[in-house]
Amino acid sequence: MLVLTLVLAAIGFGLLVAALATGSVAWAWGCILICVVGAGTLLVSALAGGRPENDPVPPGRHARKD
Repeated sequence: MLVLTLVLAAIGFGLLVAALATGSVAWAWGCILICVVGAGTLLVSALAGGRPENDPVPPGRHARKD
């Protein structure tokens, strides 16, 4: 998911450069659309990357090594 977010950010940057170079509003809207999709992907990835359900050690604690 992180790689997809990075690719979308690179595409958005390319569209931003194209919009600034040509003065076209269509490229700028494309940049905004790609950036919103990338932000949504990053948010979904962050929310899904929580602690596994079967992890016996609570957050902030370390497993004891006997």
